Amino acid sequence: MRVVIQRCSRAEVRIDGKTVGQIGKGFLLLVGVTDGDTEVQADLLAKKVAQMRVFEDAEGKMNLGLKDVDGAILSISQFTLYADCKKGNRPSFIRAARPEIAEPLYDYFNEKLRTEYGLHVETGRFGADMKVDFINDGPVTILLDTEEL
Repeated sequence: MRVVIQRCSRAEVRIDGKTVGQIGKGFLLLVGVTDGDTEVQADLLAKKVAQMRVFEDAEGKMNLGLKDVDGAILSISQFTLYADCKKGNRPSFIRAARPEIAEPLYDYFNEKLRTEYGLHVETGRFGADMKVDFINDGPVTILLDTEEL
């Protein structure tokens, strides 16, 4: 699994012109699933995200987590995180998990953040054409990949 964390001051996702998820301060997460991923990878990433300390403390150091700043999460499924661009100019998405594998794992990941870590998580809709608008605060962008953890 891969997760791109973008620290934001606000984030919103729209489908067909209607807002389906929005947050203030927190994380915009782009979440990708590949073949072979299981709840083990989702658990690992949920823990990393929940415990990530990238908000500034009183001394200006990135030392605070989401709970410390009353932050929330907007989680967006993103199969394109597994784009393979090695050949040609048209990416291949062969490494992205099929929807019947990816969607339940994406849902599990989000529910884990809610239930085990007590975080407020909003989402888009899996497989939908979504418009995401956000302000990257910092900017701070971090890539987590279970193959590298």
